[in-house]
Amino acid sequence: MLNKNLDKEIKESLKNWKEIISSYQVPNNKKAVIQLLNTFLPFIALWILMYFSMQWSILLTIGLGVINAFFMVRIFIIQHDCGHQSFFKSKKLNNAVGYICSLFSSIPFNYWAKIHNFHHGHNGQLEVREVGDIPTLTVDEYRQRSKWGKLRYRIWRMPLITFVIAPAFYFIISNRFPLFKDKFKNMKSLSLGQLRNNILIFALYAGLAWLIGWKQFLFIQLTLIFLFGIIAFWFFYIQHQHEASYKQWKKNWDYLLSAIRGSSYYRLPKPIQWLTGNIGIHHIHHLSSIIPNYNLEKCMRENKILNKYVTTIGFFDSLKMIKYKLWDEDRCKMVSFEEFRSYEKVRNQAA
Repeated sequence: MLNKNLDKEIKESLKNWKEIISSYQVPNNKKAVIQLLNTFLPFIALWILMYFSMQWSILLTIGLGVINAFFMVRIFIIQHDCGHQSFFKSKKLNNAVGYICSLFSSIPFNYWAKIHNFHHGHNGQLEVREVGDIPTLTVDEYRQRSKWGKLRYRIWRMPLITFVIAPAFYFIISNRFPLFKDKFKNMKSLSLGQLRNNILIFALYAGLAWLIGWKQFLFIQLTLIFLFGIIAFWFFYIQHQHEASYKQWKKNWDYLLSAIRGSSYYRLPKPIQWLTGNIGIHHIHHLSSIIPNYNLEKCMRENKILNKYVTTIGFFDSLKMIKYKLWDEDRCKMVSFEEFRSYEKVRNQAA
């Protein structure tokens, strides 16, 4: 009953949410160009410094890589906004810059944008959890699995797998092959675009490896992509796997609730928020994906009502969220395996 009352209150308080955010949806080409400059120039400078630092210390190179991985995140946020057609006013410019960003991030532009936009339109719908989301079982689904099925899921949800192995699989496999052929009508053209994008990325990387040495290039670029993947998966987990999240079957699903309750506000120190392109302000991003990242903080600051019902998470709070593994439909929250066992014990005793 509590969640139903809360949902009703949210929908009433934010019934004019479209009017609230409308002025922040307008791209600003000047801000976009400034962001391009303060993102790509430091990234390229740090990349070159990493190359020369290999002569002095590999540990120094890795340390620089940790910093530069955040600039790669920032490059990807630009690609992400271009995929939403929100970074520039011009569609052609968005597509061109997004494509260029993909050569740095190694994530195919149009293919990823299509999947991600699907995620925005279906965030929290239990029928389509496998598209653009971290695979999550409900309590009932986990209960019905065999011992081997439960073990496989537990292995998948181990932090080492979720935040280290899964990102590697995502970059090596998921972005190289069309995995959702039955979800999109124009998958053939998307697949061809994905192939072209991947060939161009490979050709560029091969050319740079030939120019400066394959060992040096691969060590630097793969280190950056590896660290970038860990950061990206961590943020995505925090944004949608928090305890008071929102997951429903389509018949009961609501767009506004999926944005406000199903997405979190990851409150971070200003430098980290800047490096990650304000993506921690995820509830507002899900309210409208066409708000450019450089307008998200202003929108949040000037409209306190948008933050009233969102789950706000600090860095140390986010570390505790690793334990959440299953979606409990009865309690409308994410639960740990320990909580599941406790519920099962009570359930069996009552039976």
